[in-house]
Amino acid sequence: MSSPIKIDIWSDIACPWCYIGKRHFEAGVAALGEDAPEIEVEYHSFELAPDTPVDFEGSEIDFLAKHKGMPAERVQQMLQHVTGVAANAGLDYDFDALQHTKTLKAHELLHFAKSEGRQLELAERLFRAYFTEGRHVGRIDELVALAADAGLDADAAREALESGRFAAAVQADIAQAGAYGINGVPFFVIDGKYGVSGAQPAEVFGQVLTQVAGERDGAVA
Repeated sequence: MSSPIKIDIWSDIACPWCYIGKRHFEAGVAALGEDAPEIEVEYHSFELAPDTPVDFEGSEIDFLAKHKGMPAERVQQMLQHVTGVAANAGLDYDFDALQHTKTLKAHELLHFAKSEGRQLELAERLFRAYFTEGRHVGRIDELVALAADAGLDADAAREALESGRFAAAVQADIAQAGAYGINGVPFFVIDGKYGVSGAQPAEVFGQVLTQVAGERDGAVA
């Protein structure tokens, strides 16, 4: 193939299925082994709950019970289920430690990281910080520290966040999601023409990549 297969992923750092979907996608690529096509991954911004305050007072159960209008007991069962699915994907979710927050600044930071060629490293760092370490990914000081963890310059990251110069890029991503009809994440757009919704099993991602690579080879032949 003349160019890598482009994978555009709409996701939110506060979305538990997005981190699981990331692992499933990575496993799907890895399972193809030497047959795996060359890919290029780019993350795009999506806010699941844009009305969330930066400093939410309460637990994840409190937030979801209010946001989804569900009884706390039902939310607890739902989180236990998600934790189990995450564990099967190799992720150790800790909803008791999780600090629910607005993710807008985290998305701005992801755009800054993209401009520096470190977006994939930062995406992984933010997901791990939020779901397994109980870090606060809504505050600039914390985000700057996580940016440094991902190999980014801390001062440059702080300037990017404080200036808000990537805010328009975040809104453009959200607008594009709307244009595509994306109303839930994760959502994977593969080679600009195939959409995969949700944290599908690894085999699904492997099958789609194999199909796209085959179509490209057929077009070249």
